[in-house]
Amino acid sequence: MRVENVHINSLGVALHEWVSAEQAVADGLLGPEVTAANGLTGTHVAGDVPAVDLAVSAARAALERTELDPDEIASHLHSAVYYQGPAGSYPPGYIQRELGLDGVSALYLQQGCNGMLGALEVAIGQLTGAAQTEAVLLTTGENFSSPDIDRWTGYGQSYFLGDGGAAAVLSAEEGFAEVRSLHAGLLPALEKWHRGDGPMLLRGESGSMADMAERAERFAETELSLSETLEKLSVFNLGIIHRALVDADLNASDLAKVVPIHTDGRMIEYSVMAPLGLPMSKSSFDFGRGVGHVGGADVFLALEHLVRTGEVGPGDHVLLVSQGPGWICTACVVTISDLPAWTV
Repeated sequence: MRVENVHINSLGVALHEWVSAEQAVADGLLGPEVTAANGLTGTHVAGDVPAVDLAVSAARAALERTELDPDEIASHLHSAVYYQGPAGSYPPGYIQRELGLDGVSALYLQQGCNGMLGALEVAIGQLTGAAQTEAVLLTTGENFSSPDIDRWTGYGQSYFLGDGGAAAVLSAEEGFAEVRSLHAGLLPALEKWHRGDGPMLLRGESGSMADMAERAERFAETELSLSETLEKLSVFNLGIIHRALVDADLNASDLAKVVPIHTDGRMIEYSVMAPLGLPMSKSSFDFGRGVGHVGGADVFLALEHLVRTGEVGPGDHVLLVSQGPGWICTACVVTISDLPAWTV
């Protein structure tokens, strides 16, 4: 969809201690052949800091950077991949209490690693539709420090799971970046890739995130080979990206940067950059390779870095792309309109 009058007003991030892949190899957590192949250099580990507190820290940073009055924020959209609190709790309520917000509507989205761009899609409707919302707060936070999850190889050899938070304040009036377009879609033919073939009712162990890699392996053995799956999702993702570019009246050659989720450099090159006819130097991989895959936070962590360090500036077009189980894909084009005060 073509988007008008939606601006990214500020961004906030929260990243804790960095652990190098080299150290993980020395500790016996990772084989040296993995890093040699995927090009990833490390990830962030938050220890005992809860995921929702990482989201709060990122939100505080974003709110400190904005000139908008907090009272203008009428909607809060929180998204997450992994554990956010005891069953039955509502993470947005915790986050708003910690931030001192009151009377703000809240939605909790679970679209996996597509969560933040999925939240942006909802926010666009709130800012431009009947609600006529003035400002929206997006938050996310992840902590994968769990005995049930191997952050280094538990989800295959293409990701190092990272802990952190990201937040964005969106405005209908002003900001340093303008949202030009957003297009999203779902490829249900691949939903079983992550669901597996287990029971659809709760019967004891219902299948945790830790089982996801095993479910994907079974899917490859019984449904579609990995190469066929990757081909299907690559074609689908590129269709989503193409529509977002068309709606923004841009060609791939007009892009200053492409920001995908933080994964294996070979996957980024094969599935995104090469089909677009762009070199890897135009991707955010050099930053993402050392951050870790922080769920849906990746694209906003990278965008904040690109803006803060001056790697993108006024007039630059940036493509944000994320995916999630289902198979979900969202592509969004933003144009940098100004340099915020918090740039280096």
